[in-house]
Amino acid sequence: MSQSSSVHYRTFLLLLVGVTIAFGWLLWPFYGAVFWGTILAIIFAPLQRRLVPRLGGRRNLAALITLLLVLLLVILPLVAISGSLVREGANLYQSIKSGQINFGAYFQQAMAALPPSVHDVLARFDLADIPSLQEKLSAGAMQASQFLATQALSIGQDTFQFVISFGIMLYLLFFLLRDGPLLSARLKRAMPLSDTHKQHLFRKFTTVVRATVKGNVAVAAAQGALGGIIFSILSIQGALLWGVIMGFLSLLPAVGAGLIWAPVAIYFLLTGATVKGVSLILFGVLVIGMVDNVLRPILVGKDTKMPDYVVLISTLGGMALFGLNGFVIGPLIAALFMASWDLFAPALPEGAPGAADERRPAKK
Repeated sequence: MSQSSSVHYRTFLLLLVGVTIAFGWLLWPFYGAVFWGTILAIIFAPLQRRLVPRLGGRRNLAALITLLLVLLLVILPLVAISGSLVREGANLYQSIKSGQINFGAYFQQAMAALPPSVHDVLARFDLADIPSLQEKLSAGAMQASQFLATQALSIGQDTFQFVISFGIMLYLLFFLLRDGPLLSARLKRAMPLSDTHKQHLFRKFTTVVRATVKGNVAVAAAQGALGGIIFSILSIQGALLWGVIMGFLSLLPAVGAGLIWAPVAIYFLLTGATVKGVSLILFGVLVIGMVDNVLRPILVGKDTKMPDYVVLISTLGGMALFGLNGFVIGPLIAALFMASWDLFAPALPEGAPGAADERRPAKK
């Protein structure tokens, strides 16, 4: 390559990087709409591909029908649940504020039911100051409920921004459904990688997106719904709110909905409500807990599942950086990280450190 051609090539690369960064900066205010439009397009792309030949190749009509199905199956149920959740969260906040619900009193009642040996152990760890712990628990419950009420108010104040983002998402989703195969092919051609590497990365990307959203969200929704149902049967106030919280916690492996139903069951047992406590434990272990073991292999597949510790750390890190969107972004970045290193390791030069270990057959 001549010196002039080299200069032109480097200048072009700088221009390409610059305009790409500028375009990303331009889209950043609506990154959530763009992100979820892309995610939904990936999930519903198989349906779009099935509809096109049945509709005589009319891609516009197929994309419109798919978009309507997304609205009916995903968007409208979420809007209905969100509205009910906001109302229930506001009611719970008012109940705590008025003293109708007193977590401190519940805690004191449970502590009083503990045997003396447990109180001795708590005293060794400076946890025997019941009034102080009760005050902290009440303050924490008030702050949590106040946070929910504040978030509900902010959602109402940002209605205009939400409507714009929602419209952008639907508009983008229509064109991604219609032109998805063409855009995917152009993106593959633009990537400076071998065909094998591009196929592996694209396959990993789509697999993780569908597994995370379709599989994990379905499992979380099922566990949250079951948790809300059993809480409602046991006459626990705020059953919908607790069910949604259990659903979110179900996205985290090794944590799960047990963080909510287990303390409630223990409280029932300590306060003499033995039937309720045992019923909640049996339902939590045999029904809520088994949903993950039954549904996840069917919806996700055993070969697509990352190690639980990777999913846990990447999900928590993603949500810390990107908010609610992080439960998809985090595992997606982790999956692409692992896939990239899987591609890099076999391609190590013969004399590179670790190359011999990589090619050495594993011991049986």
